Amino acid sequence: MSEPFRKRWGLFPHPEVARTIAALDAREDCQRIVRLMGQYDMAWDMQRALELALFYTYGSDSVSTLLNRTGEFREHGQKRYDDTRLLIGHFLESGWDSEVGAQALERINRTHSHYRIPNDDYLFVLWTFIEFPLRWTKVYARRPMTAHEREAGFNFWVEIGRRMGLSDIPPTKAAFDAFIEGYKERHFKPCAASAQVAQDTLRVGQAWLPAPLRGLVPWVVYSLFDDDELFLQAVGARRPPRWFAALVRGSLRTFGWLRRGTRLGAYPLCLADTPNRTYPGNRYAIAQLKPVHLQRAEGQAPNGTTGASDAAAPHVAPTGRCPFA
Repeated sequence: MSEPFRKRWGLFPHPEVARTIAALDAREDCQRIVRLMGQYDMAWDMQRALELALFYTYGSDSVSTLLNRTGEFREHGQKRYDDTRLLIGHFLESGWDSEVGAQALERINRTHSHYRIPNDDYLFVLWTFIEFPLRWTKVYARRPMTAHEREAGFNFWVEIGRRMGLSDIPPTKAAFDAFIEGYKERHFKPCAASAQVAQDTLRVGQAWLPAPLRGLVPWVVYSLFDDDELFLQAVGARRPPRWFAALVRGSLRTFGWLRRGTRLGAYPLCLADTPNRTYPGNRYAIAQLKPVHLQRAEGQAPNGTTGASDAAAPHVAPTGRCPFA
């Protein structure tokens, strides 16, 4: 059966998705495996996992110092969140070989070229994208990732790293984990920049909720890190009460259990199906997905009006449906 897969009776996942993933090669077909997981089998879980991965990068004093210096999360937090989500989402959804996926990677590389970023910082961020989907799906998803899926995810992100110009990428997950232990010893330390960027990002999430609930956002987020004292100290966070952390974790486990045999919402789930607060109607060009201070420096208005340097950028129009549907 070829894509798109359809839910059975409008509620149950199609078993051909899992069979297709299992039949694909974890290296040669890693782009398709990652897409199938992210759009059909674990769509909601992958989104949450990558959000936590990005938040975890604030534990690094080096990463946070750069992020805080640009002021993007402080002054334009929602745009910064949406830009990151869309750029990553495009090459997850379409692969690095597609036109849109390649454009998203090029946009990321062009943005990064404006800063002096150590290779070790790049490797740390890359590792979070490999690690956190494993952590999340093991505990909170409808099922953990298979060894085949874990291998495909590793291969996918390693190739993304290569296409971003990273050097000395560890050849195995175990070697990567060992590198990260040394990195954390050097860079996970209490840092004002880490605390500031974490607070700025939490305010983005708080703005999505009614005022009475906003104070719970830090507790909810830090409940998911309450077993990582080194990270909490780095971002200046206090561990939430144990009862609250247990409630958050237990609720997520229950939600994962309830989803074991059903699928609610879009199937497949694509960028066109997700809310976009910065670009209503999903009207944006890949060239707009960059920090505001770079837009201004390159003659591009913060509202997304392109200047001469990005005049040829393709426009991403709202289709209201997934390209694979």
